[in-house]
This record gives sequence, C-alpha cells and structure tokens, in this order.
Amino acid sequence: MTTTEPVDKKQVLGYTPSAGMLLVKVGRAAERWFGEALKPSGLTPRHLGVLFQVDAHPTSQQALIESIEVDPSKLVGLLNDLEADGLIVRRRDPEDRRRHIVEVSKLGRTRLEAAEKAAAVVEDRLFAGIDAEQRAELLGVLAQVADRSGILEGCVDLLARPD
Repeated sequence: MTTTEPVDKKQVLGYTPSAGMLLVKVGRAAERWFGEALKPSGLTPRHLGVLFQVDAHPTSQQALIESIEVDPSKLVGLLNDLEADGLIVRRRDPEDRRRHIVEVSKLGRTRLEAAEKAAAVVEDRLFAGIDAEQRAELLGVLAQVADRSGILEGCVDLLARPD
C-alpha cells in the first residue's frame, strides 16, 4: 500500500536516555510536527510564537525582541512576513513616535485560531499515550523547569490563573 503521508520512523535508542536528551528528541519531533501542521496556514512555529506573544501583549518591537529572545534582524523578518500577510499591524506609539507597537490584526486572530486548532491536533498526537491528568502534571513540571532554569519566566503563574 502506498501512502503520501510522511511516516515518522521510530528511533531505537541504544542507551538509557537522560531527561534532557528525551526533551531534545521529543522537542525536535514536536517542532517538525508543528511545522507540518501549520503549513496550510502559511505560518511557521516561529511565526506562531510571535503571534501568540503579540496577541497576549501588544508591545513594541524592542520589548518583543527581549520577550521572545530572538535576534533583532530575524524578528524584523518575521514581522515583515506577518505584516505582508495582513496578520499584524505596526503602528507608531502615541507616547513615543520613535517606537512601533505591534498588534495582531483581525485576520491575524482568525489565522491564529486556525493555527491553535492545528497545534491542538499535534499535541493530541504527541500526548496520545498519556491521560489528561498525566498531561496536566507534565505541563506543570515543564513550566517549573522553564521558570527555574531561567529559560522562561512566569509559566507557573500563568498556569495558576483561572481561564
């Protein structure tokens, strides 16, 4: 039987993996799966990360560089892509005309909703072998790792917020 869908071959490890190595391997697969799932939307995982951040907090380009820790030239390219597709709007800050505030457009919100649905499908695939309680526990532990390692800030607090 011939299929057009790419099949991920399971890699057989010849060693006992550490938690860090498992995160690397799972992270690579997740990034690949997210990239594939986002293709129909025309977005990449990096575009999606910028849209999530800007949707949560319309902000200046400089603050965005700091919050997502990306090289300024790469961020400009991402923002140019998103703006060319009508997904974000850059406007002058009324308090400081030298700064631009980045906001998600109406079309950007629509595309973001579609991308969130695609991301949910990937997460369901990624976590198919664990139940909802284990998934919530894993999210909590990963949030603690992200916060305490200095990779991210505020993950645990965000999870504690009521929806």
